[in-house]
Amino acid sequence: MTGTSELSDEALSVSEAVAAAKGAVASVGTFLVTGEVSGFRGPNARSGHCYFEVKDDVSSMSVIVWRGVYAASGIQLKDGMELLMKGKFDVYQGSGRLSFIASKIMVSGEGLLRQQVAALARKLEREGLMDPSRKRPIPRFCTRVAVVTSLSGSVIEDVRRTLKRRNPLVELQMVGASVQGPEAPRTMVRALKIAAAAKPDAILLVRGGGSFEDLMAFNDEGLARAVAACPVPVITGIGHEPDTSICDMVADRRCSTPTAAAESVAPALDEIVTTLNERQVRLGRAFGTTLEREGEKLSHAEQLMSSAVTGRLGREQVHLESLAKHRCFTDPMSFIEDRRSQLELSEQRLHDAIPHALERQENDLSHMVVRLTGAATRMLVPYEAEVKRAAATLDALSPLKVLGRGYAIAKDKDGHVVSDAEKLSPGDELNVMLGHGTVTTEVKGVDVSAQTR
Repeated sequence: MTGTSELSDEALSVSEAVAAAKGAVASVGTFLVTGEVSGFRGPNARSGHCYFEVKDDVSSMSVIVWRGVYAASGIQLKDGMELLMKGKFDVYQGSGRLSFIASKIMVSGEGLLRQQVAALARKLEREGLMDPSRKRPIPRFCTRVAVVTSLSGSVIEDVRRTLKRRNPLVELQMVGASVQGPEAPRTMVRALKIAAAAKPDAILLVRGGGSFEDLMAFNDEGLARAVAACPVPVITGIGHEPDTSICDMVADRRCSTPTAAAESVAPALDEIVTTLNERQVRLGRAFGTTLEREGEKLSHAEQLMSSAVTGRLGREQVHLESLAKHRCFTDPMSFIEDRRSQLELSEQRLHDAIPHALERQENDLSHMVVRLTGAATRMLVPYEAEVKRAAATLDALSPLKVLGRGYAIAKDKDGHVVSDAEKLSPGDELNVMLGHGTVTTEVKGVDVSAQTR
């Protein structure tokens, strides 16, 4: 019992034991760890943290990557990725579990290459080099095809056999290039220019597969831009199905193998014949359908035209019938007779109107004469007395009145009154006006001394 009591006095609680382990682990400090990702879980939907294991051939350990660290890394973690991590161990207080808390993560080995390829792919995608609308159409039946690949491998023979088997009419042009190694991108860019200069229908950029590192030449930025800028459609057949290279992404068509690339530009002759037969049938059907449709249109147009012409003729017939019933056509002389009747009626009315008009005017004139006579009489009354007085005065002053009292008026032959004897000479003829009548006499003598008394 004594031994048991001593052990009880020395025992730690679970939390004390975990705390002691946590303190001991914290003293280890920070270090770098490399390993393969396994059992990746994350980012967590709520927290954004990532949880997984890293392992090597002997051991494994739990790893925690906080949300901020994961976002700053720019890496999309997945199982099988070789990872280089900086961090330190920690013991979780609640469960006592030991975990490696990563403060920085990086891809190592092949994983780093994949990360670089992914970054280049995103860059070219942002520039639009992978946009489907940019890619050029490839003729279904190519007559001239250029192949860019290594002339020393079996790939070129596979392509040649495939084209000969499927369509021997296709003209093939071989342009050699290195497809692996540091110089491969440069030689393939040059080969693309040579191939494009011959103006084929399409260019096959092919290789017979290999590891990820072996195919890195097809992830070169310069080669990718040359493929995208090539004036001739480019078809890739790199032969590495699990991975897609940058050249595959920017090419106008991607095939899984060189053989598949060759088949895509050279349909078999039996396929061509079948296609031609199908198109002949489709063309015949389309032509028949078109003829039927156009025939229906013509029939409909004929009906519309017939209906329109019939309607127009009917309207014109009605119009002509209405014109034919017009009086000027049925009785042309009626207009002359009407005018004659109107003239005769106007003549009669004129004859009847003249006497009445003259009678009215005569009555008006008679009335006006009566009115004028009365008015004249009334107007002359004030002047009659004046005229009488003037007449009496004139009568009193009239030479004739003097002549009536025995005087006479002598006038020369020119009718001038002679008032002075000196103006006369013997022999002058004089007309002497008396109170009653005139006497012609001749002057016998002149006495200017005598004065009238």
